[in-house]
Amino acid sequence: MSLQEKLEALKHETLAKIEAATDLVALNQIRVETLGKKGPITEVLRGMKDLSAEERPKVGSFANEIRDALAESLEARKEVLEINAMNEALAKERIDVTLSGKQMPIGTRHVLTQIIEEMEDIFVGMGYQVVEGYEVERDHYNFQRMNLPKDHPARDMQDTFYITDEILLRTHTSPVQARTMEKHDFSKGPLRMVSPGKVFRRDTDDATHSHQFHQIEGLVIDEKVTMGDLKGTLEVLMQQMFGADREIRLRPSYFPFTEPSVEVDVSCFKCGGQGCNVCKQTGWIEILGAGMVHPNVLEMSGIDATKYSGFAFGLGPDRIAMLRYGVNDIRDFYHNDIRFIHQFKGE
Repeated sequence: MSLQEKLEALKHETLAKIEAATDLVALNQIRVETLGKKGPITEVLRGMKDLSAEERPKVGSFANEIRDALAESLEARKEVLEINAMNEALAKERIDVTLSGKQMPIGTRHVLTQIIEEMEDIFVGMGYQVVEGYEVERDHYNFQRMNLPKDHPARDMQDTFYITDEILLRTHTSPVQARTMEKHDFSKGPLRMVSPGKVFRRDTDDATHSHQFHQIEGLVIDEKVTMGDLKGTLEVLMQQMFGADREIRLRPSYFPFTEPSVEVDVSCFKCGGQGCNVCKQTGWIEILGAGMVHPNVLEMSGIDATKYSGFAFGLGPDRIAMLRYGVNDIRDFYHNDIRFIHQFKGE
């Protein structure tokens, strides 16, 4: 049998094997056995040196044609097998779109976040800016700039966690006010701000106290600001938070950073002032502290206390949330119990 006849027979035999191949592994094995370095076509090409000058180009051309034909057939079969493999995989992994989908749990903002954002919206509507600051503060801004010098006895009410003698976890958000006052340019208008955030005090945790809680403090400084402006502002806030028929009352108090200082009560939103367990039968609920900014606080920020005056107030979103939703233990807000948190879905 001549070389050409052997190559023709090899072609038909290999084409049959290619057509019968059922997977890519078997097909690759045929490729290696037929077209590889040790394959029959390669051996034919190596034996051409023994052919005459007339036969050599004819056999070489025929061998290349067969090699190209087999390579083309292998590639075509490979595409078919790849498509078949993909279709089989898709059939096994097919998703029945007619099945009902899984209900994904939808989260919500924490109830304290909701309360804080609600109060921020109220103040922004009254022309205030929202300013946030550092939770780790200097004694200078946390105490001294609030008219609480070293060894002042009122510091005992705000004992906190100290990192060094001068660096501490803030006990109120008042340092934000001090930093804002020293930067504010009153030639561009009055200062109206609220400063929300976490504060820290070394309290013993119980149902109404926590070593960490939240505050929103407000500050307004301008010419001819009065206590009447303070009362009107707080009335708007309480009516927005607890109902349009709410009233407030001011009682004399003491805070080092305000003079005069007041405690602010709101008429009970549960009994309307008739007396109940929420207001302890008084008809009023103590809600926050406030007052006119102490001249010393203004002067320490470089503000002329003979020209400018202002009022400040501070309240706890935690307490607001406890009163609004009837929560008896402040610690429930921080235990991250999903059953508790999911009760306050918000809007």
